[in-house]
Amino acid sequence: MSRVWDVPVEDDSTRVRDVRVAAEEASACAGLPASRTATAALVATELATNLLRHAEGGRVLINLVERAHDGDRRPVVQLVSLDHGPGIPDVAAAMRDGYTTTVAASLGAGLGTCRRIANDFDLHSAPGRGTVVMARIGHEPAVRNQGPPPPGPRAGGVNVPLGRAEHSGDAWGRVRRGDRLTLLLADGLGHGVKAAEASTAAVEELRDLAELPPVEILRSLGRALRPTRGAAVAVAQLDLREERLSFAGIGNIGARLRTDGAWKPLLSHPGIVGAQTPASVPVQRVPWHPGSLLVLHSDGLPSRWTPPDDGVLPGCDPAVAAAVVLRDAGSAARPVRDDTCVAVLTAGGESRHGSGT
Repeated sequence: MSRVWDVPVEDDSTRVRDVRVAAEEASACAGLPASRTATAALVATELATNLLRHAEGGRVLINLVERAHDGDRRPVVQLVSLDHGPGIPDVAAAMRDGYTTTVAASLGAGLGTCRRIANDFDLHSAPGRGTVVMARIGHEPAVRNQGPPPPGPRAGGVNVPLGRAEHSGDAWGRVRRGDRLTLLLADGLGHGVKAAEASTAAVEELRDLAELPPVEILRSLGRALRPTRGAAVAVAQLDLREERLSFAGIGNIGARLRTDGAWKPLLSHPGIVGAQTPASVPVQRVPWHPGSLLVLHSDGLPSRWTPPDDGVLPGCDPAVAAAVVLRDAGSAARPVRDDTCVAVLTAGGESRHGSGT
């Protein structure tokens, strides 16, 4: 059960300090060495400073996640800044190493340096909609010019606790076994630590169940989650050999699939895994194409959110795509009433601005 940090950046430099302190706390929880903790603090400070100077504020989400492709199971620190600002007019210039993101005196770091020192980095910026920037800081120094991520599907996500609580009752996880990638999202019943225990148990069990098809995974989770409050759980399993996605869900987990430029919903079955598991669960099987993108989300997201009409998202790091969905689906007029988790599965490919994603 990992910590989650949701830090608003709205008014003054104390908020920048809050983000830096949160990054240092997350680094300690992940067991990062002092040098990488300092890196996380620098990136966090730059992201928060940018929010104040260029977007009139925003928020920084900090989660502990596993990197998808390096075989290292140790958690890393994922920092994501979100804003509804004007966007970056010249992304290429902003990404140049050493370019400062303000005319006034700055840290002298800029997004280019953040990209260089982070193990993974990506951003999405759209005029009038705002910017999302993601950086992951691992235990080892980043390798300069390490090239694009390995080809193939990628999964990632963001997690936000209700009321900026210490723990979210939602969780997501992924497991890759050969030609099969399984993505799970769980929403523990209620809020707080007990809900987090249920969702975390589902994610941890997935590591031993990923060889099974989605319905069998849900059935096994029904037994594993009986000592907990139970959870709503959705499982999406991608078979690369057959180019097919299989989906099954129990409870109020939302799912949208973007393929061939159009979005379609994937439906979950009523129930609670571990408490009111139905006797049978339907499985939906759909083709998976090179430009496909799957979004899973808990009920913290509005039920009628409008999927973004953005052909760039499938090429983004999945965590960036998840953060864009999270930002655009909500607003100050529609505050979230629950923990919120968004997980994304993409077909993969080289990110436009990323490193090692």
